[in-house]
Amino acid sequence: MLSRSNTPVKFAKVSPDYTEGRKRVMVMKRRLITIFGAVAMIALLAGQSFAKDLTIRGRLQRTVEPGGWVIVSDNQKYLILNQQRFQNEIWFAESNEVEAVGDTKPDVMTTYMEGTPFEVRTMRSLTEGPAPGQAKSPSGSGELTRVIVSGDSIVQAQPDTAIVTIAVVTQAKRAIEAQQDNANKSDAVVRALKSAAGTGAEIKTSGYSLQPMRVYRENQPPTITGYEARNSVTVTLSDLTKVGSVIDAASQAGANDVTGLSFTLRKDRPAHDQALGDATREAVGKARMIAQALGGRLVRIVEVQEEGTSRPRPVYEMDQVQTMRAGVGASTPIEVGTLDIRSRVQLIAEIEAFVR
Repeated sequence: MLSRSNTPVKFAKVSPDYTEGRKRVMVMKRRLITIFGAVAMIALLAGQSFAKDLTIRGRLQRTVEPGGWVIVSDNQKYLILNQQRFQNEIWFAESNEVEAVGDTKPDVMTTYMEGTPFEVRTMRSLTEGPAPGQAKSPSGSGELTRVIVSGDSIVQAQPDTAIVTIAVVTQAKRAIEAQQDNANKSDAVVRALKSAAGTGAEIKTSGYSLQPMRVYRENQPPTITGYEARNSVTVTLSDLTKVGSVIDAASQAGANDVTGLSFTLRKDRPAHDQALGDATREAVGKARMIAQALGGRLVRIVEVQEEGTSRPRPVYEMDQVQTMRAGVGASTPIEVGTLDIRSRVQLIAEIEAFVR
């Protein structure tokens, strides 16, 4: 059988100094853990920051988006986010080799996303010294600079299209009489125009009006004295030798007003290309002349812009119109003349100038 002792259990007393020491140790441990954690976090952030640091060597190239630039390195593109900081540098130009140090910004979104977004801290040109075959100045200091020049050109071309607008005008006391008389004469004029212009011509009605004729007297309301009907027909033909015969045929059939005769150039691409080429050559010649005047040479063309090409304006022959309206019986003479096609080009050229 088991027996229980009635002797009381005695516990050892903990001294106050021991308890206070334990507390101090715990506080120290917590402080050490906090310090080590902060140091680890700082090291991690610093490591991430340095991991983003990137040095790129490549060539500058424009982007599809206007004003944008990328660095092309080993078939990979880096989109420069702060290109304005470097664009005033003389070496900041397309195809130039550069070295850039900065950070990638994968969280940045652009319109075309043409390359990895890259914020540049420093950038320098990798092209140093004179270009191969470049002559040195007596002082040995050849400097590159940019000039803006323009070129203009005017090319004369023969028109290939004639546009004639002919009208039949009739008057009568009553509106119906003016309208019916006009309809009969206009039908005869259209048939005569189709016969004279041939199958390749385009004939269409370009205007019609029927309106009262009024007489205005002082201190009296206007009085309607009759009605006037006008039917306008426009003829477009590529055979310019038929213009005179078309006017004569219309006049003989009953047309009594020619409101317009003009010549234009539909197929203007060859003349436009010639004018553009001539203007470009003139601009390049100006840049080369400036370089020679500065004792240097033309290095390259940085940028070319076509400022505008004016399409050929129609040549109006109103003298012939007045002759037809006067009813001269002789065949109507037509002088076609030429058209002026203008082109203007502006370019930015990089030239080498020598400072003496």
